[in-house]
Amino acid sequence: MFDIGWSELVVIAVVALIAIGPKELPGVLRMVGQWMGKARKMASEFQGQFQEAMREAEMADLKKSFDEVREAATGITSGNIMTSLHKDVSDALQIDKPVDAQVASAIDAPVTSSDAPVTPTTPAPPTPETFVEAETHAPAGEPLAITSEVKPEPAPAQDETPPQPDVLKDARAS
Repeated sequence: MFDIGWSELVVIAVVALIAIGPKELPGVLRMVGQWMGKARKMASEFQGQFQEAMREAEMADLKKSFDEVREAATGITSGNIMTSLHKDVSDALQIDKPVDAQVASAIDAPVTSSDAPVTPTTPAPPTPETFVEAETHAPAGEPLAITSEVKPEPAPAQDETPPQPDVLKDARAS
């Protein structure tokens, strides 16, 4: 707290010994010690009261948030917006019940000859012409993946010395 070194304490002790005297110095030191104890006790009481006030404030905030959650939970009961939304969604998902008058009239309208349902047909079996056409459109032996072509290196001449391989040097990442 205070920036007092040993040299300053020695100077203060010498001045106190000269100013107060050797007879009264133990009584003065005892009284200073009692004052220091009282000051520490008051500081710890203040700190305890401050921490208690902080705990009470946190409890009040916690109680307030708990009350808000409880109020929101009681709001999700019958007759509220969530129930009505659930009912609306379940009504909309029912297939038997027409939703709109226009849809109802479209469902109840008589089927005309142009609106006759079309029956599905089965495909014709493949013919030899189908196979010939498929073969003409097939890829011409193209690879499925892109690869690089490797070219063979020419053989070195007899009077030439083979090239020395590159020596990799240590490189530091910057």
